[in-house]
Amino acid sequence: MTGSISTSWLLSSHSNSKSDSFSFIATLKPFRYYPFQSLSPNRISSRSPLPSIQIRSGIRELRERIDSVKNTQKITEAMRLVAAARVRRAQDAVIKGRPFTETLVEILYSINQCAQLEDIDFPLSIVRPVKRVALVVVTGDKGLCGGFNNAVIKKATLRVQELKQRGIDCVVISVGKKGNAYFSRRDEFDVDKCIEGGGVFPTTKEAQVIADDVFSLFVSEEVDKVELVYTKFVSLVKSDPVVHTLLPLSMKGESCDVKGECVDAMEDEMFRLTSKDGKLAVERTKLEVEKPEISPLMQFEQDPVQILDAMMPLYLNSQILRALQESLASELASRMNAMSNATDNAVELKKNLTMAYNRARQAKITGELLEIVAGAEALRES
Repeated sequence: MTGSISTSWLLSSHSNSKSDSFSFIATLKPFRYYPFQSLSPNRISSRSPLPSIQIRSGIRELRERIDSVKNTQKITEAMRLVAAARVRRAQDAVIKGRPFTETLVEILYSINQCAQLEDIDFPLSIVRPVKRVALVVVTGDKGLCGGFNNAVIKKATLRVQELKQRGIDCVVISVGKKGNAYFSRRDEFDVDKCIEGGGVFPTTKEAQVIADDVFSLFVSEEVDKVELVYTKFVSLVKSDPVVHTLLPLSMKGESCDVKGECVDAMEDEMFRLTSKDGKLAVERTKLEVEKPEISPLMQFEQDPVQILDAMMPLYLNSQILRALQESLASELASRMNAMSNATDNAVELKKNLTMAYNRARQAKITGELLEIVAGAEALRES
């Protein structure tokens, strides 16, 4: 008979095929195999193809793996939808809050300039030789948001190293659970306080807690400069870690160390406007922006010092609240993108596993049919 199979081969094949966990090697068309770690959002910043390898597994194991990937896909898709719903509200808060904070900075800058021309000293605008700097680092409370937390922590670490190279001490005020866990475990950082977020969205009460601590450090001359390190929200697909000078209220370039060298960051955002009428802008210009001058016809009923005393708490609170809002919007946007990438990876992995499962099932069925045909042929010959 054409195509007959020997009895010895059938006996050995029959004895090996009784097990439920039928093993195979996908040598016909190897496919890409993504381990469980590939679904992690912290590992999918790049969409580079993973190496193709041969998979050796049983039908039962493949079925369990497919069910596991389906469950993971449901979780990542749900997290993406939640982040997408929350990022819209966070984005609106950032857009609506930017005009107020930027206008307030301009007014305070103009009043401070008038006060300096009249030789009026104000504690929060006094520029001292910088010997110690306080860094307020804003991170997230949760993970699964790509490289959001790593980027801002790296920015803060580089800033601390830059200051230490100039012989300037640095103290860190960490805001967010991820930053608290990172800085508290490392001895090279002098941590003054660790603050955790209390609610879903930042509030003025949370910002006031940070502002009070910053105010006491600067007024008591424990630090000579205060900087904010946070992630600036640009768009849903882009966010940049920035350094923002909070205190003293002075022109960029005036904060110097004991040697007279400027200690401001190269990309300091103290008096640089980055949006127009509160609208988001992907492209930002680095040209100098002219500050509005107070009209000579304008008169103040109170002294400039009293006005600054009343407006500085509002300035500190608004700037810190803005940093918290922009950081939250960046975190949610990063989480939405990370969960979207994780869902896409789960879909592709499920497709490849299903192909391997069908191939194994067809191979098993073909083997059983060959055994039946060969057995019948053997009985006919005998």
